[in-house]
Amino acid sequence: MSLNYAASLSKYAHKGVLGLSENFDDVEKLKEKCNILADWIKTSKRIVILTGAGISTASGIPDFRGPNGVWTLEAKGSKQPNSVDFVEAKPTLTHYAIENLTSKSVFKNQHVFVISQNVDNLHLRSGLLKDKLAELHGNAFLERCLSCGREFLRSSPVVTIGMKKTGNLCNNTKDNGRRCRGKLVDTILDWEDSLPSDELEESEYQCSVADLCLILGTSLQIQPAGNMPFKTKRIGGRIAIVNLQKTRMDQHSNLVLHAKCDDVMGLVFKALDVGIDRSALVSLPEGRDLYVVKDKFRPPPPPLPRSSHVVKRVKVHNDEVVSKVEGGTDTEICGQNPGTIKQEEHDDVTANDNDQKN
Repeated sequence: MSLNYAASLSKYAHKGVLGLSENFDDVEKLKEKCNILADWIKTSKRIVILTGAGISTASGIPDFRGPNGVWTLEAKGSKQPNSVDFVEAKPTLTHYAIENLTSKSVFKNQHVFVISQNVDNLHLRSGLLKDKLAELHGNAFLERCLSCGREFLRSSPVVTIGMKKTGNLCNNTKDNGRRCRGKLVDTILDWEDSLPSDELEESEYQCSVADLCLILGTSLQIQPAGNMPFKTKRIGGRIAIVNLQKTRMDQHSNLVLHAKCDDVMGLVFKALDVGIDRSALVSLPEGRDLYVVKDKFRPPPPPLPRSSHVVKRVKVHNDEVVSKVEGGTDTEICGQNPGTIKQEEHDDVTANDNDQKN
């Protein structure tokens, strides 16, 4: 299904920049960066985690735009990579690390929310709760009722794509005791489909109140997800990126780690002195009801004070871009050698938040 998913999408010419080279930080530099990221995770009150295909490659599911990605090889006319079927794929260490942060209360009084661009269902299989997750591009195992909005998780991928009718009917019981029997559709977006308004609204809200936006395994080329970290930046929050390829957001981030996601999360949890519980593997019971009641009228938490998080850019020997928090007591340096520090203060970056092309 993983390759079938890509093949089932409509023909689309603008798939972004393909085949960018992968970069790897040296071991000591990576450890230093992971220690900084661990400290930010430990001290943050609200964290939003934005995930992409790069967190699932360790499970055997190929990415799209990497050197051996599905669309990269397609553009070259080359043979497609080996791929594990979505049903057979298992959550990676990164999936479990994320689940531990959100559901196991690793740190008290901390709120963690996950925004995923993946459709492989591995976040839910790791035990991540649905109310802690927004799946912007859908879920290959999920159906939604057109009448009541109820969602049902299947034991195998649904047979359609592009939010089409699957042929199944909703078995939700209404208040009057009768079955809903509304028609079910898949939740997977095709290229020109609009994002689900509830998932999009929740994602933008969570980014706009986070003091740390952690980006894992995505090149941020698909909008509007690619612009969401700007919402965290605007209120003075930090942005940390873990990706093998360079991204358009690198110059606006506080920390960039070029390494595999599993390697980074392993080092981060080691620095936190917290083990990663990988014991859960949620089964896929047929027709599991994922209905979640969300409070649409909750008041937003107060924004972070800008004066305490005015981010300056710092370069170390023109090596790694790192961050300094004005008004604080320290400067986090990720370069190999402190050397001469050059500061470059950047104004807030504006982004076209209305660009919702998928």
